[in-house]
Amino acid sequence: VQLVESGGGSVQAGGSLALSCASSGDTESSYCMGWFRQGPGKEREGVAIIDGDHITTYADSVKGRFTISKDSAKNTLNLQMNSLKPEDTAMYYCAADASPLARRCRMETGSDYNYWGQGTQVTVSS
Repeated sequence: VQLVESGGGSVQAGGSLALSCASSGDTESSYCMGWFRQGPGKEREGVAIIDGDHITTYADSVKGRFTISKDSAKNTLNLQMNSLKPEDTAMYYCAADASPLARRCRMETGSDYNYWGQGTQVTVSS
């Protein structure tokens, strides 16, 4: 499975961006999918995840501003980011696991995810 992110860019604080992740495989084959990010000088952190039942979980720092969604017909994972802040500046990565089996999806660790995209840069200026 190959994941390819798109939609990153530069925006001023308060602006919006929409990220998309195209999967070469069937997104229904990955029960857990999500977005992670790594800012300059920071460790990678989970941003938002979605499971096969379309249950979503968000990091506290993005709740109410970001929305994750999955389009199984197009095999894409999306992240709508509104009210962006300078601290959202990071490389954003799409990730998916290798099993369709239902279980609790976690974003505390990226080790649960088998497939990763190359990342797309998001830069928010103040």
